Amino acid sequence: MTAINRDVSELVSSARAGVSLFVQDVVTGLRQVSHNALALLGLAAVAVVVFLSGRDDVRHGLESQVLSWLVDRATARTQVAVDPELNDVLLAMAEPEAIQRATAIDPADLTRQQAAVAYWLSRRYSVAPEPISRLVQEAWDVGRRAGVEPTLILSIMAIESSFNPFAQSHVGAQGLMQVMTRIHHDKYQIFGGQNAAFDPVTNLRVGVQVLKECIQRAGSLEGGLKYYVGAANMANDGGYAYRVLAEQAFLRQVVAGQKVPVNVSTPVQTMVQAEPSAPQMLPAAAAQPHPEAAAVQGGNPGPAVAIPPAALPAAPSASESAPIRRAEQVALAH
Repeated sequence: MTAINRDVSELVSSARAGVSLFVQDVVTGLRQVSHNALALLGLAAVAVVVFLSGRDDVRHGLESQVLSWLVDRATARTQVAVDPELNDVLLAMAEPEAIQRATAIDPADLTRQQAAVAYWLSRRYSVAPEPISRLVQEAWDVGRRAGVEPTLILSIMAIESSFNPFAQSHVGAQGLMQVMTRIHHDKYQIFGGQNAAFDPVTNLRVGVQVLKECIQRAGSLEGGLKYYVGAANMANDGGYAYRVLAEQAFLRQVVAGQKVPVNVSTPVQTMVQAEPSAPQMLPAAAAQPHPEAAAVQGGNPGPAVAIPPAALPAAPSASESAPIRRAEQVALAH
């Protein structure tokens, strides 16, 4: 009997030891799996950070979504304390089709190159990416139709108005591309009249047509920009073409996927006037220009930009003064 009890005790002890060992193995395995899982999560997080650091468009898109979510949350909390009567007034003015008047699109609807340009311009000129995205999309479309580089169109808008659709110069140039509305009133007729100058898309389209005519008339890009700014009868354009082409060079770098600081600026240089380059247009540049190509723009001075390594017209010398933008420069002599 004693031997039997001893055998039972040994079996029980062995069973307990086996169960204890099994539990220890399970716990050790779970601990190792957890450590490996955390390591994988860490590697995944590092990979995501590295990916986002190389994709400005994706990073800015996420930032915009997070900001939009935070704004929506703050708005929802604020609306709790709003007077119900004010809400009634707002509801009485409800206009669901108002969205059709907004010149804005989601940057995610653009190509990767266009989105990169839109986000860069948005940060450089402190404007929302959605309206800039619409203008970038239009610049690509109109530029393809007119045979003008979209980066040139965008750089002119940047220098002329800093993307302010309501800008006006002292000689009456209006809108994004500072088109002389009174001179080019006939071009606005198909868009409903002169007030269409303050519609960003319409101003862009008319401005591109005027720019194309100026380049055709001058026979070169720098000459066309000189016509555009209203300095065709002057010794120099005050550095206008230099600034426009510098900005375009930066946009070209952005399109190529290069990193360009949004606060890049142009150092002042004294150089000899360079030879004019060929027009940045398709072969249609040899066509006869429209008679009103002689009408010029307001030429608002834009923000400082840096001289890129690309070919640019030389900066004007210190002895050359900027053109005086007077009303009599509105019409050039034929």
